[in-house]
Amino acid sequence: MILHCRDVGVRLDGREVLRGVTLDLEVRTIAVIGDNGSGKSTFARVLAGLVRRDTGDVRVLGLDPDRDASEHRRRVALVLSNPDAQIVMPVVSEDVAFSLRPERLPRAERAERVARALDRFGLTDLAERPAHDLSGGQKQLLALCGAFVREPDLVVADEPTAFLDGRNARRVADHLLADTGHALVLVTHDLGLARRCDAAVLFTDGRVTAAGVASEVVDTYERALAC
Repeated sequence: MILHCRDVGVRLDGREVLRGVTLDLEVRTIAVIGDNGSGKSTFARVLAGLVRRDTGDVRVLGLDPDRDASEHRRRVALVLSNPDAQIVMPVVSEDVAFSLRPERLPRAERAERVARALDRFGLTDLAERPAHDLSGGQKQLLALCGAFVREPDLVVADEPTAFLDGRNARRVADHLLADTGHALVLVTHDLGLARRCDAAVLFTDGRVTAAGVASEVVDTYERALAC
């Protein structure tokens, strides 16, 4: 099971942000949609292990993000909307290599993994550039590169195209949706992008109000927007 949630609730700063979230999804790509403040990002952070639930049960790839934290961190990667929040090293290649530190790989294997990831995301020619001098699109590709170099089983992406132009948004989306052995949970306001996923989940006021085939859930949301 990619994703199992049963009666999940989260309170932040005394406010109920998620309420009674129940889902069972066994598809490779899942879009998470809904209005601002509906609970989408909190839900993504619960799946990524950054926010602890207050009630209910969560399994991500069969793992509890709280109780199985070490194995969960090994298998799940997070990509945020603002890549500057994820870039920690001053040079592009160093930043990608930093993601592999927990794996304690031999130097040669680490260098090979970094080189392969840089090539995949079109960053080889920028390998020795200062990371924070990159354009917005290049930075988001670097954030993806840092996530995928770990070869995760699941990527949780929270609005990864929010600040990108159309060309770079498509590049990032294509990398995320490509079937390279990983599953994807994608929080997005881009309904066209959501339709490209296998399934979608619609959040309203902290609750799941629709879940299923992506095109059908997006249609449900668009009808609600028209009212």
